[in-house]
Amino acid sequence: MHQLAIALKRKGYQITGSDDEIFEPSKSGLLGEGILPLKNGWFPEQITNDLDAVILGMHAKADNPEMARAKELGLPIYSFPEYIYKESLQKTRIVVGGSHGKTTTTAMIMHALKKTNFPFDYLVGARLEGFAQSVNITDAPVIICEGDEYPASAIEKKPKFHFLFPHIAILTGIAWDHINVFPTFQNYLEQFKIFITKIESGGKLIYNKEDQVLNNLIKETRRADIDYLSYSIPQHFISNGETTVLIEGAESQLKVFGNHNLLNLQAAWLVCKQLKISSAQFVEAISTFTGAAKRLELVAKNDQTTIYRDFAHAPSKVKATIEAVKKQLPDRKLIALLELHTFSSLNEKFMQEYSGVMDSADEAAVFYSQHALELKRMPELKKDIVQQGFQKKNLQVITQKKELENWLKNLEIENAAILLMSSGNYDGIDIDAFAKQITPAAV
Repeated sequence: MHQLAIALKRKGYQITGSDDEIFEPSKSGLLGEGILPLKNGWFPEQITNDLDAVILGMHAKADNPEMARAKELGLPIYSFPEYIYKESLQKTRIVVGGSHGKTTTTAMIMHALKKTNFPFDYLVGARLEGFAQSVNITDAPVIICEGDEYPASAIEKKPKFHFLFPHIAILTGIAWDHINVFPTFQNYLEQFKIFITKIESGGKLIYNKEDQVLNNLIKETRRADIDYLSYSIPQHFISNGETTVLIEGAESQLKVFGNHNLLNLQAAWLVCKQLKISSAQFVEAISTFTGAAKRLELVAKNDQTTIYRDFAHAPSKVKATIEAVKKQLPDRKLIALLELHTFSSLNEKFMQEYSGVMDSADEAAVFYSQHALELKRMPELKKDIVQQGFQKKNLQVITQKKELENWLKNLEIENAAILLMSSGNYDGIDIDAFAKQITPAAV
């Protein structure tokens, strides 16, 4: 929300806002633009008839007093994605949806367009190298949006990506997630069926044909008024731990690796191709793409040890990420650590979805904290339930911060690749400090 506020301020709009809490880096960003609220809280007296629009963030609950005042005055009220759509009515809208790979695919498209000097706006869910903001709204003819399936706002419970109405849509794959919002797989699947109905007539759906669930959904929802473009892993080869990709006569070595990244890259290429970017331009541009933050991000390495960090938490992404590292560095011992931090991953009923996902790791541990369970008001999760869910021989299940610190300190790291997967922060452990400590000659 603070990024949207900054983007609209820079476009020339008069922006004001409220929040119950404002943390860094939002606080400094708003202060730098001169739009930081004087104090935290909700102030209905600031909602007046001369406002053109009120945009809701997720901190605005259903009984929010400012929202109540806006309704009383009959002001236009938008959720975040509804307003993005309003600002992009005259643009070509590209929306990247799917259970995994959304951020990376969006980031790859953005990177390629920037490198080829193609003007565009964007909305993405992570910090990206070369982009100061995660939201940009100008007069550009195209907007690239990461399409989230989470609810749009406190009063609009439909998924965000239902409000963006793409001309070009991507679906990267479907694997049940967000059990707190979508209690059954069928309920989750329904959101993607609806998304397909939201594609503008005459538009295009680019989809991963290697995902069987997605392929079945495409068959069930096929429309005659849009074009379907399927994709799979592009031609490539791996040599000395480096991946080279070949696309329509052009080839280049990549800084990213793994089948899931190659799939994301192919989807990004098909979008760029629709925008008349050549294969040579795309491959040259994508060769410098280093990834989004916490997406197979290289934290540190030396001659003996390589450490990666990844946002993986959903079962399909955990499995794909582990297999990617194993394939890229087959001669290294792979040590994988996964933190359970989301509602789904901490839910006993969901645990069986993790069966076999860490099998490719030579050593594996799962960590979750009592603090995370308390914050989410969830019941105790017993270690044996986790063991039964993962079905991984010799899996270490750790629930105390001190125990995790000791596990990390005692790792045998010679000739090893260490993969740290989490959407949290390991109960406050400084992963960068740990990485530097065990790889003193890191680069």
